[in-house]
Formats: sequence, structure tokens, C-alpha cells
Amino acid sequence: MREISRSKAASTMFLNDEGPIAGGRELWGFPKKLAQPTLRTEVDTLVGTLDYGPIRVATGTMGYKHSQADLSQLRASLAAPNFLLKIIPHVDGTPRICELVEYHLEEVTLKGAWTGPAALHLSPHALAPAAELPVLEIVSAIHILADLTLGLGKVVHDYLQPPSRLLPQAREMSLVE
Repeated sequence: MREISRSKAASTMFLNDEGPIAGGRELWGFPKKLAQPTLRTEVDTLVGTLDYGPIRVATGTMGYKHSQADLSQLRASLAAPNFLLKIIPHVDGTPRICELVEYHLEEVTLKGAWTGPAALHLSPHALAPAAELPVLEIVSAIHILADLTLGLGKVVHDYLQPPSRLLPQAREMSLVE
């Protein structure tokens, strides 16, 4: 398995449109749920909220256009691979698909990016587990305005396949023979 120094992963995504939820969940395996995310400015503050049904599960605030972000560093970060765990059960509930999927952001056009002070409040919810991973410290916050394309993914590991005892080169040779 190759070594990756910097990457990103998504544990749950909340969207307010059922079409992208179904497509992204079935094709890529994104863990998407129907909710009501919002992002707005209030004077000098960028305010983001997430409501799952009638319950507010997250509120984040950040200084609006507080400081210009380093665009070259951001481009490198956006070019890094992203990963997700695609889990789809069989009709009887047993595991059918359990794969580590790598995907990239493509055709990225940065329109602006800013950093600033930030605060985050998470509330527990049985079906929207945003608060289950405790945030001990906000290290940084960034607001990115960009056009991009979500590239198709590739399976980098299938957890349901038995491990092969052959070296990768030997496995490739056995497929050719």
C-alpha cells in the first residue's frame, strides 16, 4: 500500500437536495444525509448552521474575509487525495460493499479564500452524529470560494476480499499468464 502524507476524509455529509444525495451515495459511496445546511454573512461574521429535522446540530462562526489565505498552499491542499469508506449492505443486512475509495477534486478554479478566527458548537443527535467526535481545539478555519468538479473515484482497498499472499508484482504476472 502506498504512503500518503496528507489527505482528507469525509465521515458524514449533510445536503438539502435528494438528487445529489442519492447519486453521490450510490456511485461514490459518500455517507450523505438529508438536512438543512446554511451559510450566510452577518455584518463581519460568516455563520454556518446545520439543522437535522427541527434540531440544530451545529453552529459555526468565523471572521468574514478576515485574512487572505495562501492560495498556493490551498491549491496543494485541494490537489491532495480524498478518501471515504464506502459501505453498502446487502438486502439481508450483511456487508455487500466495504471499500476504501480515493477521489480527487478536478478542474479547480479558486475565486477566493480567507482565514480567520472561528468558533464551533455541536449538539448531540442520535441520527446526525456530528458531535460524537469531540473538537478539543480549533486549529484553523478557512472559507473557500471555488468552482470544481468531483472526479470519479477508485477503490484502493476492498475490505471484503481475502488478503492476497502474493506480492503486487507476482499478482500482476499471474493475471497476464
